[in-house]
Amino acid sequence: MATSGRADDTRPAARAGDREGVAGGPAPGPLDSVLRPVRAGNGFEEALEQILQLLRLGLVPPGERLPSERELSQHLRISRVMLREVLKVLQDQDMVESRRGRYGGTFVLPRTAAPDGSGELRRRIAAVDVEDTLRFREVLEAGAAGLCAEGLTAEAEDRLRGALDATRGARLEDYRRQDTLLHLTLAELSGSRTLAAQYAGVRATLNELLDCIPLLVRNLEHSQQQHAAVVEAVLDRDPDAAREMMREHCGGTAALLRGFLA
Repeated sequence: MATSGRADDTRPAARAGDREGVAGGPAPGPLDSVLRPVRAGNGFEEALEQILQLLRLGLVPPGERLPSERELSQHLRISRVMLREVLKVLQDQDMVESRRGRYGGTFVLPRTAAPDGSGELRRRIAAVDVEDTLRFREVLEAGAAGLCAEGLTAEAEDRLRGALDATRGARLEDYRRQDTLLHLTLAELSGSRTLAAQYAGVRATLNELLDCIPLLVRNLEHSQQQHAAVVEAVLDRDPDAAREMMREHCGGTAALLRGFLA
């Protein structure tokens, strides 16, 4: 992921035949689930949609730099001219800003708080089917956990442990991003690119809803215990336990959202 000091940490998208973990190839990253080659007919619209999803997921937090134009254009398989048109739209919406100089690039701006928080809440709830989103999320997450528990490589296990450790050490303001990355990692390691892509979409919607409710320290502590239990079940290669623990975890988030959004 790009940072304010360096824009080339995220690898370019692999070719379709290179995404299967070929020996010596680069390890997959979270951008692979979010940014995919766009279709020629709606290249601009699809590229804009995917970069918006990248921002909504919080994979590049406010103040940080987006991956370079070269990397984004390679992930999306579009020209830099088209990419700059997409970035210009985001600049016009005050979502990103372009900076020049040695440490320049395109930086994510903080979200502008809505003047009427309750109005923003109603708008977000009206835009999605909350129950459908929660059910679909549970199906995808439980399935991903079960698939991962059927057996991961040593490298994949290290990735999963690292993602879990990142949530443990996250500051409160950065917790949701690290939480998202952990769940995306499980989806990616499931071995199904379709599942990972579908999960990225539903997670973006979920984060829109979660942004409307407060971060509760007690809930985060409980969530961390569940994260650890899911990862432990995956590493123990116990698919039934992994699925059950993930369902329990998703159920807790669903209950919290229903409580605040009812």
